[in-house]
Amino acid sequence: MEDLELIKNLKSGDGEAFKNVVDKYQRMVLNCTYKFLRNRETAEDVTQDVFIELFESVHSFRGDSKLSTWIYKVAVSKSMNHLKSLKTKKRFAVLTSLFGKDDMGEEFSASDEANQDKLLENQERSRILAWALGKLPENQRIAFTLSKNKEMSYEEISHVLNTTVSSVESLIHRAKENLKKRLYNYYQKNYRM
Repeated sequence: MEDLELIKNLKSGDGEAFKNVVDKYQRMVLNCTYKFLRNRETAEDVTQDVFIELFESVHSFRGDSKLSTWIYKVAVSKSMNHLKSLKTKKRFAVLTSLFGKDDMGEEFSASDEANQDKLLENQERSRILAWALGKLPENQRIAFTLSKNKEMSYEEISHVLNTTVSSVESLIHRAKENLKKRLYNYYQKNYRM
């Protein structure tokens, strides 16, 4: 079923259309929320919230962008709202989820010692990158994450962020520059030989 037909059927309250939207976009939304939240259970909860929001606000969808772009926008917004609420509740909980400590047990199940060393090295790199990404201003972090992890076009990102394509280009450029500086400084400080 095409997106335009799905939207039309959703607006008329068709439950089957909603099921089709969930089936079609659930994996995409879960992957998106996980990239921001770094915890599977939390990402699943936020994914449910995304689809509830979609169902409740489908009448406001004007069709200015693709359905998938609108859904991404809701997923990013819900993810960022969740992170903000965590910050006000517990600052440490945010750091834990950003560093992905919830995933460490699964990564170290390999019995080969060389593989474990490689996994540790990759885990450390991921932790450092997550730290550096977490230090970026929110709009830079979102633009960069959608560009690199979701491989969205600048135009799609501009719809998600309600901005222009040139602003997205600038955000991504500044994000790259800020990441370079933070990572360079981090490695200079912690791995000086």
